[in-house]
Order: sequence, then C-alpha cells, then structure tokens
Amino acid sequence: MTTFVLIPGMCHGGWCFEEVARQLRDHGHRVLPLTLTGVAERSHLLHGTVNLDTHIQDVTALLAAEDIQDAVLAGHSYGGMVITGVADRMPERVGSLVYLDAMVPGHGDSCWSLVSDQERQWYADVVDTGYAVRPLPFFDPRATPHPLATLLQPLHLTGGLARVRRRDYVYAAAWDGQSPFTPVYRRLCTDPSWRTHALDSGHNLMRDAPHDLVKILLDSAGAGI
Repeated sequence: MTTFVLIPGMCHGGWCFEEVARQLRDHGHRVLPLTLTGVAERSHLLHGTVNLDTHIQDVTALLAAEDIQDAVLAGHSYGGMVITGVADRMPERVGSLVYLDAMVPGHGDSCWSLVSDQERQWYADVVDTGYAVRPLPFFDPRATPHPLATLLQPLHLTGGLARVRRRDYVYAAAWDGQSPFTPVYRRLCTDPSWRTHALDSGHNLMRDAPHDLVKILLDSAGAGI
C-alpha cells in the first residue's frame, strides 16, 4: 500500500481530487487530499502572514503526524511549489514527486518570478483586504481567494530534493490557448532524471483525465494497474 498526498492548485481544496482519490483507494492505496491553509474550507484561516512556508508546513506536519514514509506527493499547478519545498525539507519521508501541469521551481524562485505578465495581472486582482487573489471566473464554484503571499515568497532549497528517487511531470496538452507550462515540459523531456507524460487534457487534469492520471500515479509508486 502506498500513501498518496495530493496538493491542489490555487484557490482549490482537496475536493478537486475526489475522482482520482476514489480510483486510487479502489486499488487499495491510502490517499490524503489536502486543503492548504486559507483556501476553500480552510478559508477562515486566511490572514496576511499565510505564505509559501505555511503551505509547506501544512504538508510536512501531516507527514510527521501520520508517520508517513515513502509518500507519493502530487501537486497540481501552484502545488508544484509546495511539493518541491516539502521534499527538500523531508526527503526521508518522500518516495516520489508527481507534478501535475505544475510549476517546477528552483532555489530562489517564486510563483511571481516563474509566470508570465498575464498571470501576474491575475495575481494583482486581490480582494479588498489585499491578502488574497480572486479565483478566475471559470473556476469551480467552490474555489475561494488564494493567499497572495504564497505567490510572492521565494522558495528556499537546501539540497534535500536530490534524495528523492523519482520525479514525474504530467503535461496537459489540450489547453484552450497556449499553455504556460510548455517550456517546462519541453525542458524536462530532455532531462534523463525525469519521466514525462502528456495527456490530451486541459489544465484540470484531475477532472478531464482522471483514469489516465491514476495510471501515472500508480506507476510512480511502482504499482501499475
């Protein structure tokens, strides 16, 4: 049995993995979809100091409290920032990383530094308090504002990430328009330390291609269908 810890992208809660989590559980695995501090059903915890470190600590605290070993961490979109930080801080508890059409940051990167001007314009559309970015109109109705400081804080890496045995990147090849993740995917395709996959899906892989995504997640854990 493998433990999968699933991290959503901006403005979304763990509920966005409902179908993927169900299928993984049907295969006998333990699945923990996590809603990050200040978002979705935890939006009541939003305040100005919720940053990227807070979200990394959400996950490291879960791994420690549940005594999870050899976890598969999967992060969608912004969640790539979080799983990278977690694996760097707790490599002894992480078996593999799966980036779901996600950011792949290096030391000193932030979401703000990695995205285009178009995404920065979205990030600038904040709620009245200034603490959070509004969800885009086409997001799930359950989506809530996302803590702005998580997008601005640079990621600090210490070298622990190198100890993770496997990394997969799942690219959504059917965006409506140009995908901002195409350069990341093309770069990783030539990197022998990564396994790359392209799915005929929009950015919301969990909704558009759950069965294909489950196959990749199971393979990343060494447990194929």
